[in-house]
Amino acid sequence: MIQLWHDCKLVVSHNDPHKDIRRKLAIQPDLFLVGVDANQVVATVMAGYEGHRGWLNYLAVVPDHQRRGLGGQMVAEAEKRLRALGCPKINLMIRRSNAGAMAFYEKLGFSEDDVVSMGKRLEKN
Repeated sequence: MIQLWHDCKLVVSHNDPHKDIRRKLAIQPDLFLVGVDANQVVATVMAGYEGHRGWLNYLAVVPDHQRRGLGGQMVAEAEKRLRALGCPKINLMIRRSNAGAMAFYEKLGFSEDDVVSMGKRLEKN
């Protein structure tokens, strides 16, 4: 999975994907979806819900499997599971430089919200 995230340029210097996986497996592991084909991980998405909004993170599809609908299937399954929990809305963050991801999500019905995303690191890594 971690190599897939690197291949899809989802890992940046301040992310520790090993910790992210451990954290997700400890909290709502049923919202950590992994697509497998011939015993190879070909897609992932981490979803979460804290009672107000749902979130999507780490949506990734192996580059040579992209544009076949697999990413959309992963999002649809995450949406289904979030909806079953009573989630009214899904949020996600996309780097402004990632125009391809923005176009992908727009095709799935997502639209840009008029908000500013802010963050605060609680640990160094």
